[in-house]
Amino acid sequence: MTNLVFFLEGPSERAMLKGLLPRLLSDDTIPRYVVFEGKSDMKKQLPKKLRGWRTPDSRFVVLRDKDRADCVRVKNELVEICQKAGKPNALVRIACHELESWYLGDLKAVELGMGLPGLADRQLRSNYRDPDRLANPAQELERVTRTKDGNRYQKVSGSRAIGPHLSVDASGGQENRSRSFRVFVSGLRKLVGC
Repeated sequence: MTNLVFFLEGPSERAMLKGLLPRLLSDDTIPRYVVFEGKSDMKKQLPKKLRGWRTPDSRFVVLRDKDRADCVRVKNELVEICQKAGKPNALVRIACHELESWYLGDLKAVELGMGLPGLADRQLRSNYRDPDRLANPAQELERVTRTKDGNRYQKVSGSRAIGPHLSVDASGGQENRSRSFRVFVSGLRKLVGC
C-alpha cells in the first residue's frame, strides 16, 4: 500500500480530488489530505507537516493556486520547502491562475456536474480555449454557471460536483484545455506509476 499525501491550499481542492482520484489511482494507493487555511497558512505550516510525516511508503503532492503571483517563483519556493523538510521527491503543482481554470478547461465536466445543458458548447470560445490565461477564473465560472435562480457555482460544492467528471483522457478530443491541469495529471501518473 502506498499513501499519497496531498498538501492543499483549501477545502475545494480536496473536494475536487475526491472525485478525480478514483479514476487515476490504483486500489493499492490511498489518498490522504492535509488541508490548509489558504496560502499563508500553507507556507507557514507545510515545513512542519512534511517533516512530521512518518507513515512509511508515502509520496507527497503539494498543490496551490498561482493567483496573481509569479508561477515559477511560487513553485521554486514550495520545492525548496519540500527539500529542506527532507521530501525532495514531492510533486509540486500550481493551478494557473486558480483551481477554477481547470474547470473552465473542461466545460463538459461543469455541464455534467452542475446539470447545465449546453455549457460544453462554449468550450471553443476564445476565453475557454486557454483558461490558464484568465486572470479571474473563479469569477468567470460563477458568471457562466449563473442561472435565473442565482449563481450555481460555489467553491466547495462546485468542486465536489465537477471533480468526478473532469476528463483525464486525452483521446477523442476530450483533453482538458487547461495546461496546468494536464501537467498535474501527468505528474501524478508518473509519481504513482500509473
